[in-house]
Amino acid sequence: MALTDSAGRLLFCSPAQPASCADITHARQLGLVKHLTGSPAAVENLADAGYQGLSAQTGGRVVTPPHRKFKKDPPEWSEEIHEHRRKAHSSRRIRVEHGIAHLKNWRALARHHGRREHMSDTIQAIAGLLSHQQTATRGALQPQ
Repeated sequence: MALTDSAGRLLFCSPAQPASCADITHARQLGLVKHLTGSPAAVENLADAGYQGLSAQTGGRVVTPPHRKFKKDPPEWSEEIHEHRRKAHSSRRIRVEHGIAHLKNWRALARHHGRREHMSDTIQAIAGLLSHQQTATRGALQPQ
């Protein structure tokens, strides 16, 4: 699980789980729900569909793509509304996806063939390097 700011810069990268785990379960195990319920109401967290259900638990602080209201034979107007809302969410979340992509662009993660037990250390090391790189780049762009 990775958290980015609104510009797509990496803020947090969680350790890897030793086995397959649903996104929402991982968030609950890390205590994300407790942290978000204590955060200011103005804070909005854009998440993918793997976190649907956290919005109700965090007082609306987690925003996920919309659910489909009709599973079978939806009316045409419903499909149009759903598609419009899905695209709007996707447009707002694109910077988050770009931030995660920067992490995955590192060769050690893109071509990881090692043991899963060492993956967490690799992710944390690359996240630290990426954060340092983004901070250095941001500092170079600011006028002095």
